[in-house]
Amino acid sequence: MSLKFSVLASGSTGNAIYVETAGQKLLIDAGLSGKKIEKLAAEAGLSLQALDGILVSHEHSDHIKGVGILARRYQLPVYANEGTWKAMAASVGEIPLDQKFTFATGTQRTFADLDIESFHVSHDAADPMFFSFSHDGKKLTILTDTGYVSDRMLGLAEESQALIFESNHDVGMLRMGHYPWNVKRRILGDEGHVSNEDAGMALAQLVRRSPADVYLAHLSKDNNMKDLARMTVQQTLELEGAAPGEDFRLFDTDPEKPTVLTEL
Repeated sequence: MSLKFSVLASGSTGNAIYVETAGQKLLIDAGLSGKKIEKLAAEAGLSLQALDGILVSHEHSDHIKGVGILARRYQLPVYANEGTWKAMAASVGEIPLDQKFTFATGTQRTFADLDIESFHVSHDAADPMFFSFSHDGKKLTILTDTGYVSDRMLGLAEESQALIFESNHDVGMLRMGHYPWNVKRRILGDEGHVSNEDAGMALAQLVRRSPADVYLAHLSKDNNMKDLARMTVQQTLELEGAAPGEDFRLFDTDPEKPTVLTEL
């Protein structure tokens, strides 16, 4: 079995991603209710009873809402860095000590037949991080919840056959929208979220070097639309010299519907 994944849910209302190899089945974040994640997993043909653990990127509620209940219900180990453990302690409830593990930012660990590298992202959380997964020459990188994409992040995401990549907002929609100015400033800042256009610029640096399937993720419910995100990212990629179908393919994610379980 090769590396497989499904984006169970992605968006400002909740995030959960499933990653699987022959030897390991993991959930990355659990930002919806336990019941909702179970439903989404079933729709993707998956059973949470087969999970080997949960990785947590950071403590915001759209990433941890279901962590505690799923950990207790299925006796799952949970992996997060020390800053995230401290920041989310009150939100996830009591998790048995033998199910709590530290996965430090900027380190690599092997889970059975799956190599996982964690890396820092720029977000207004205690110690936010995301992950690259490698197995049998295949690589998947998840990169969301960051205000900008650094050269280091790009370097860690290189050679990925699939990228789950933030395309959070359209700048015009955000500026003209109903959010208070302090919230708009947060989203637009270096510790906020990546816009559609900035996603396209960053992705161009990756896919021109190594073709990839790109899953546009963490779209804002109020300040973005799937068609607009896809159009803006594709136009930006093409302007930067990347060819659709040759260098990249774009896919949607959804806060209410899982993507098809995909094998790399």
